[in-house]
Amino acid sequence: MKLPYKLEIIPDRAEGGYAASYPELRGCITVGSTLAEVTLNAEDAKREWLLAAMEEGIEIPEPLADLEYSGQFKLRIPKALHRSLAQHSKEQGVSMNQYCLYLLTKNDAEARY
Repeated sequence: MKLPYKLEIIPDRAEGGYAASYPELRGCITVGSTLAEVTLNAEDAKREWLLAAMEEGIEIPEPLADLEYSGQFKLRIPKALHRSLAQHSKEQGVSMNQYCLYLLTKNDAEARY
């Protein structure tokens, strides 16, 4: 359950709120009104997807290996941007790290389409 599957969160422009998916777990998607809610729903969806796959004997793919990347990098930003990100993450009820991850994921997903 704790394997590092990639989580993608994007805004749901049609319905409002957010949509989340694990691309490596085909069909594992969920929604939520806020970033905090969609993050919790995504963890629940992943757990249920994995349990259902085990019960049905469906092969569970391994997370894609990112051996060349640590998942961390340093980023210096202006103080005003830091303050803004901190305020927005607090409004959403998530950590600033989760909020920044959401923004990066959203922008990366939009750039691909």
